[in-house]
Amino acid sequence: MRILVTGGSGQLGTDVAQAAAAKGWQVWAPDHTELDITHPAQVESAIGDYRPDWVVHCAAYTAVDRAETEEKICMAVNASGTAYVAHACAAAGCGLLYPSTDYVFDGSGTAPHPVTECPAPLNVYGRSKLLGEQAAQAVPRHAILRISWVFGLHGNNFVKTMLRLAERRTRLSVVDDQIGCPTYTVDLARLICQMAEQNAQGVFHAAGSGQPVSWYDFARRIFDLAGKEIELEPISTAAYPTAARRPLNSRLDCSALAAAGLTPLPEWQDALARYLQALEEEKV
Repeated sequence: MRILVTGGSGQLGTDVAQAAAAKGWQVWAPDHTELDITHPAQVESAIGDYRPDWVVHCAAYTAVDRAETEEKICMAVNASGTAYVAHACAAAGCGLLYPSTDYVFDGSGTAPHPVTECPAPLNVYGRSKLLGEQAAQAVPRHAILRISWVFGLHGNNFVKTMLRLAERRTRLSVVDDQIGCPTYTVDLARLICQMAEQNAQGVFHAAGSGQPVSWYDFARRIFDLAGKEIELEPISTAAYPTAARRPLNSRLDCSALAAAGLTPLPEWQDALARYLQALEEEKV
């Protein structure tokens, strides 16, 4: 198997590249300095010359709040950039696996969002990723993988933020009315490799298994496992205004994975414990 991973130095891209290499596959995982997806000629040349079986398109603009004032940049990467990647994949005859987001939904209701639900993003980032999905669908062999509440070793995320704040505060207020399932990039990377191996196509959802939680409950679990004594105050989304509106319901119906013969992700509680252990091992 021959894989090209865009955004190869990012939070998800790094783990995808490592997981693919561990399987003995040929992997090229350029970062944005090696492959700028906003330059179509560069994208076409890179994919056309490398001729991968699959492109795993992890490169993305992910600054959700900043996107509200940097819409042009966000769209250039997530929408136009993905369209360039998709065009090059179609021309080279390779598959495109596109990680997307729960932010394509408006977060209404309390039931997990099925893959068939009509997207209705609330913010610029969500709209840009939906446009990326639409571009990816132009590739004859494509898979779209919507994911949520991602944490990993190679980028910023909620877990790292909580641990950092705990070093200098004894009391924190955390939103308790946004609900979802945390997702570990190591587990996602294994799933993405399985999808490429089995030539999975279509739209899928992937998030950590187990009981959905609020950010407040997730923070509590983080501090409990990390042995941190922090006083936590639950607050509403309304009490913590942000530039970008967030969906209140980020639950994803992941049943399409098993239906396609793919392995659902492990429980997020187990994933969090493994992640915290990996963070500790990094310090040694």
